Amino acid sequence: MGIDPGLAATGIGFVTGEKNIIHSFTHGCITTPANLSVADRLDLIYSKIVHLIESEIPDLVVIEDAFVLKENPKSGLSLGKVVGVVLLAVGQKKITAIEVSVRSAKQVLTGNGSASKLQLERAVRHFLKSDAPISPYHASDALALALLGLFRN
Repeated sequence: MGIDPGLAATGIGFVTGEKNIIHSFTHGCITTPANLSVADRLDLIYSKIVHLIESEIPDLVVIEDAFVLKENPKSGLSLGKVVGVVLLAVGQKKITAIEVSVRSAKQVLTGNGSASKLQLERAVRHFLKSDAPISPYHASDALALALLGLFRN
């Protein structure tokens, strides 16, 4: 399971397979209404993550590591809160979780740690042997993280 955390939209991706052979995949996005309090939005994300873990029972969860941009440090704090509730949900279900930088996923899947979202989405489709665009980018980023977990573990 790959998770691209975000308060407005958290990408979710599931990949099943062995080593470099993909058997199946699915993806989606948890969105939260901006008119809810931060606490309610975090609760919504937490609840949906718990539900997904209980229904899919992943072996591993790969989460994009929280980061702070110099231009917008407040968004990094928000991202850290989402990562926290995701780690709580995963930890309570006793699932192994690893945090990786998006740069690492981009490097492994595209060969370029600075690849654009479009380049990463195309690389994900290539590995999944899918012609259909993966949308939104939060979902393709989550699938990239799930693929990284499959390839590394």
